[in-house]
Amino acid sequence: MDKKDYIKVRVEQITPEDESEVIIRSHQLSPELKQVIAFLKGDSSKLVADEDEDLRLIAYEGDKIFQLTPEDIFYIESVDKRTFIYGENKVYESKTWLYELEVALTDFDFFRVSKSMLVNLGKVQSFAPTSSRRFEAIMQNGEKVLISRHYVSKLKKLLNI
Repeated sequence: MDKKDYIKVRVEQITPEDESEVIIRSHQLSPELKQVIAFLKGDSSKLVADEDEDLRLIAYEGDKIFQLTPEDIFYIESVDKRTFIYGENKVYESKTWLYELEVALTDFDFFRVSKSMLVNLGKVQSFAPTSSRRFEAIMQNGEKVLISRHYVSKLKKLLNI
């Protein structure tokens, strides 16, 4: 095994008054490291990987449970402390918080467009400027998603425009 295949682990004993803390320093978030992060956050049942290490997100539609791949997802939205995953023509609910999904989808083509939404850039048909220095993403299924002013400059930089 190459030295890069190993992870250095350091444990420090602290006093009972101190708060426990885990700091992860890594060049990239591998699928295994993402699983460790989910486990540490107590969310190991929300993210699963099959034998090929393909990421699957657990989502619900009524009493049905689905395993979605990142390619199945158009965008993810958090509304009233609930997380919704939008497919081409279905909406699922997730028990995973938006920020956790953002970490899990780091290696995929997802971009935060507002405090409450992630968009799969691979499912965007086009972008158009709107009033108030915002952008609008027109998805391949015809839906329109508003991109907050705060994230427009990051999007432009990402797209080299």
